[in-house]
Amino acid sequence: MLRFQRPHASVPQFTNSPTMIVMVGLPARGKTYISKKLTRYLNWIGVSTKVFNVGQYRREATRSYNSYEFFKPDNAEAMKIRNACVNTALQDVCDYLTRDQGQVAVFDATNTTPERREVILNFGKENGYKVFFVESICDDPEIIAENIKQVKLSSPDYVDCDKEEAVADFLKRIECYKMTYVPLDDSKDRSLSYIKIFNVGSRYLVNRVQDHIQSRIVYYLMNIHVTPRSIYLSRHGESELNLVGRIGGDSGLSHRGAKFAAALGAYMRGQSISDLKVWTSHMKRTIQTAEALGVQYEQWKALNEIDAGVCEEMTYEEIQEHYPEEFALRDQDKYRYRYPKGESYEDLVQRLEPVIMELERQENVLVICHQAVMRCLLAYFLDKSASELPYLKCPLHTVLKLTPVAYGCKVESVFLNIEAVNTHRDRPENVEVDRDPEEALETVPEHI
Repeated sequence: MLRFQRPHASVPQFTNSPTMIVMVGLPARGKTYISKKLTRYLNWIGVSTKVFNVGQYRREATRSYNSYEFFKPDNAEAMKIRNACVNTALQDVCDYLTRDQGQVAVFDATNTTPERREVILNFGKENGYKVFFVESICDDPEIIAENIKQVKLSSPDYVDCDKEEAVADFLKRIECYKMTYVPLDDSKDRSLSYIKIFNVGSRYLVNRVQDHIQSRIVYYLMNIHVTPRSIYLSRHGESELNLVGRIGGDSGLSHRGAKFAAALGAYMRGQSISDLKVWTSHMKRTIQTAEALGVQYEQWKALNEIDAGVCEEMTYEEIQEHYPEEFALRDQDKYRYRYPKGESYEDLVQRLEPVIMELERQENVLVICHQAVMRCLLAYFLDKSASELPYLKCPLHTVLKLTPVAYGCKVESVFLNIEAVNTHRDRPENVEVDRDPEEALETVPEHI
């Protein structure tokens, strides 16, 4: 049987020391928002990352929250509990980076004193970890008030509390931290690696970036913003090759695909977005879909569909007939499997990283793309794992409206009422190379 030799996927391979990202800043400065978003990005590009939120350790240790007085610097009993929580969290960081072979740990806490930061630095040195500080500084009262309203009032600390009382208590908690807060000093801390983020990205200060992973972290943090916006993801209209069950290729739209393109234009006009940007791939079916909108659009080669290599324009039945071993290998690990002379989903994620960076920089965008591409983009926004990503359902003629919220993304699925073929194939139960063809093809969607 003909077998194709495929090189290993070109994904980040960080064989040097693991990294601790250490958050710094007063409460309500977006540290947890940054922690979660950065972790989602690093995991998406293939860097094993986990957040360790010390506030959660404190909640588990105390079981209940009484008031801001717990955070007073002179509350010796509370300080003992808080220090114990830090030590427990650091031990879990060690387990994750050493035993579980994680690559990056995000230590999400205030870390507002030089003494606390020294403890973390010594811990990193003892274990051979690189330490990179991310300090969020904000003195804009409107941003702070909005953060308290959007995030802190839904905290487990304030369940069933009166909102005004909760806000008053939280503001007093911030004052407790202010008593001992010493920001990173550009002179005294010049030997440390860090980025300072001022007022949610109005200004940045970067010091001593040590390696490639820290460089990527800095680049990502300098591109994210919190401006309210929506991202619309849609596949192209149904294509001629979709109708006959052939993958890839560069065919034009079917009759129903053209009707969807017109419906998509009407839907987007109904959203009344004056500054909407429209992106397509270089492929005919996405361009034809965008042209029906009657607005300017930008073509991205990075948005082209996954390259199926020697299997381009074949049906699943034909792939099973000509390359049964390849068909089974793909079912065994669909994320990492690379088509002979083509791409894997893992390759596709790397190709799409510049698109994600630009989506983070932009406000309202409609991305007209392809099934595999849409899965990758959706997995980033919804924090889906590599094993889930290749099986996300992205049907034709359906728009997904993604609206970023506090720590995640709200998704609205809008079917535009134009029928289309189903192109989604679930993973079959039997993925062995010697399986019967009937078993291999049992989840193939119907086509002409």
